Amino acid sequence: MPTILSSAVMRMNPSATMRVAQTARELKAAGRDVISLSTGEPDFHTPEHIQLAARDAAARGQTKYTPASGIEALRQAIVTKLSRENGLHYGMDEVMASNGAKQVISNALIATINPGDEVIIPVPYWVTYPELVGLLGGVPVYAQPEAGTLKLTPAVLEHHITAKTKWLMLNSPCNPSGAVYSLAELQGLAQVLARHPHVHVMSDDIYEHLVYDSVKFATLPQAAPELKARTLLVNGVSKAYAMTGWRIGYAAGDKALLKAMQKVQSQLTSAPNSVAQWAAAAALDGPFDDVLRFRQAYAQRRQLVARVLQPARGLRYAMPEGAFYYFISCEDALGKHTEDGRALASDQDFAQALLTQTGVAVVPGTAFGQPGYFRISFATETKALKKACERIAAFCASLR
Repeated sequence: MPTILSSAVMRMNPSATMRVAQTARELKAAGRDVISLSTGEPDFHTPEHIQLAARDAAARGQTKYTPASGIEALRQAIVTKLSRENGLHYGMDEVMASNGAKQVISNALIATINPGDEVIIPVPYWVTYPELVGLLGGVPVYAQPEAGTLKLTPAVLEHHITAKTKWLMLNSPCNPSGAVYSLAELQGLAQVLARHPHVHVMSDDIYEHLVYDSVKFATLPQAAPELKARTLLVNGVSKAYAMTGWRIGYAAGDKALLKAMQKVQSQLTSAPNSVAQWAAAAALDGPFDDVLRFRQAYAQRRQLVARVLQPARGLRYAMPEGAFYYFISCEDALGKHTEDGRALASDQDFAQALLTQTGVAVVPGTAFGQPGYFRISFATETKALKKACERIAAFCASLR
């Protein structure tokens, strides 16, 4: 029988992070001692004042359809947040809410990508970027980093721009590497973009509040105000406020683009969850104490991972500047064998053997466009994280 499935979806890969997380859940359900470091999901509860805002909204009967762009209270909270925290000024018709930052990106790509359009995606990248571009008939153009860095440089950006380039995907702090672009680095990229007015930028700022030590967050329109009209800001409440399941993301950008994205959203999902929108408004308008507490805990776990893995044989990594991931090179471990004789020819072999032998689930770097690496999330309860890192170190020590 001929398949009912489209060629586009047949080309599409499932989310690697979700697949690993599901495998870990299945092994746990079967009685295995499994620690999953695969998912970028805070282990904290959503702050109480945000939960109360949702309960109050439901009690008031705020459970009906909302405008496709989101309720006025949330859009106003977004406008206020961008002005207060980023010094960026947008009108109410230049912001919208969606069912998570992933839908913001989907809406934007659906609204703009024609078959053959190119999207520059710096490596390593979040697993969803190329899959969405390819699904729509666009062409992912992978910008490999220069040796010794996991960031896009002006020279590499210039090399990859063509007449067909429509978007540059820029994610800072970066998933999976934890790299953060400084204001000066963004200004360097902006100088290149200024010479190519047909290129727009999707600035994925979802990890904005998760930066460490003396690192300062900046977004492209702050570094280059002249590019504000060509930049779509993508953000949300999932990571900073421990609200992954509430599914609220938001966008800010040119009003014509936002209008097209709202049209797409009105057909796909009508609008975001009504009660979750009130919760997100409370998050953006409310106290910041919980976010600071979460960030302090992540910072301590970041140090814990470095301390436990520092002596591990065959692993190399840079301390992440932001987000809550370590992106670790296992290249020096490849070519070795496990205690039971299994050859490790790739990062995928490494991750599979690690899961089988130690019960620690990680995501292979191949999923992020960077073979020879793996990603771990330290948004994990501290005792479990320490135990998992000890198992990784012991696994590496056992390789022959």
